[in-house]
Amino acid sequence: MSDCIFCKIIAGELPSKKVYEDEQIVAFHDIQPASPIHVLIIPKKHIASLADAGEEDWNMIGQIQRVAAQIARELEVEESGYRVITNIGANAGQIVHHLHYHLMAGARLSPLGVHN
Repeated sequence: MSDCIFCKIIAGELPSKKVYEDEQIVAFHDIQPASPIHVLIIPKKHIASLADAGEEDWNMIGQIQRVAAQIARELEVEESGYRVITNIGANAGQIVHHLHYHLMAGARLSPLGVHN
């Protein structure tokens, strides 16, 4: 998608500080981190959100989980703990409409809760 910021990063049109890349997935540091370690893990295929994933995407989505665990080991936060989360839709806080997972670590994170 020509106006998708993550597609532009994948295409090399925008810079990123990559921590992982293979033929299906890329991971890079978030430019507006919400924790000391904040990495975004995204599929190279444009999928708007998890709700838009097709049957053919589930193996790759499973690989994103494997990549998250690998990155956590490499960043040495596997034992201290980390969070992997994806937001789906406006009420969940999804801003960029390209499926992405946040790997957050490096400090004690607040519990997730519901806000009115």
